[in-house]
Amino acid sequence: GVILWALILAIALYPLQRKVARRLGGRQGLAAGLIVTVGILAIGVPTVVLGSSFAGRMHDFHARFQDDALTLPKLDPSVAEWPVVGKRLYSTWSSAAEDLPAYLAQNKTELQSIARKGLTAAANTAGAVALFLASLIVSAIMMAYAEPGSVALERIFCRLTDRERGPRLQNLSTATVRSVAIGVIGVAFIQALLLGVGFLMAGIPVAGLLALIVMLIGILQLPAVIVSLPVIGYVWWLGDGSTSSNAMLTVYLIVAGMADNVLKPLLLGRGVESPMIVVLIGALGGLVWYGLIGLFVGAVLLAVGYQLFMEGVDGPNVVPEAETGSGVRERLERLERNGAEERT
Repeated sequence: GVILWALILAIALYPLQRKVARRLGGRQGLAAGLIVTVGILAIGVPTVVLGSSFAGRMHDFHARFQDDALTLPKLDPSVAEWPVVGKRLYSTWSSAAEDLPAYLAQNKTELQSIARKGLTAAANTAGAVALFLASLIVSAIMMAYAEPGSVALERIFCRLTDRERGPRLQNLSTATVRSVAIGVIGVAFIQALLLGVGFLMAGIPVAGLLALIVMLIGILQLPAVIVSLPVIGYVWWLGDGSTSSNAMLTVYLIVAGMADNVLKPLLLGRGVESPMIVVLIGALGGLVWYGLIGLFVGAVLLAVGYQLFMEGVDGPNVVPEAETGSGVRERLERLERNGAEERT
């Protein structure tokens, strides 16, 4: 897993590494090390800060829970008029707000189960971040030796196919990985950043966590409005801003929540010979079967398979042996014997 992730990161970051290396006098190793160092700082430091903040909030929550000091703000009665979930949400929230300790004691088993799942998810997330950072370090080595590595991979592709298709399929695989990195993960990151800024402006207590959820939703190719619409509801019913500020925040969150509809067609499939829909279907299928890394594996396999299949479809037509030479004469004689109807 570490090696495969490192290869994906090296392919995605190599264009940037080449630009940095040119500015550093062609020193490939120094450029790769610089990029990875910046990446570790950009990912590791916010992760540590977010983890510390989360741990502090959990400690504060536990202390207030022990002292029976937990409280919930009351909802506006208009929430009960929301379709489908309004009445149930208002009833559950109101009963919890009136006497939160009693509500927690009454639903202790369910809340403990949710807490265990949350802690497990947090542990898995921390493990995934550590794996990603390790892969980023290995990718620096791959980028430093990118040129001989590319030659070796080209030889492998040529051995599996031929000298004409090998380099083309290698370029297709490389372009597909970069396309998915930019068109799927890149778009999800940009959208999470935009909405995260909106969540901070709206004063959402867990803005960082919601931004992370937006990014995961974007990778899963689900609409970000799943998160942005409840936040808009929070702004109007529980926020303390003015009507004009709430309206501006609403417009911003709606636009940011729909940004992927503009960014994805622009970025996904750029530089790839296969159609964008083929790359997207491969990425989604790989995600379903193999998780996040399947985004890249599935997209590459389907894009390469599509090219090989279409080459077979568009290849030279082979004339059947029965249609050449004496076979044609035999068919004409048979048509003559079968009469005018078959000849027509």
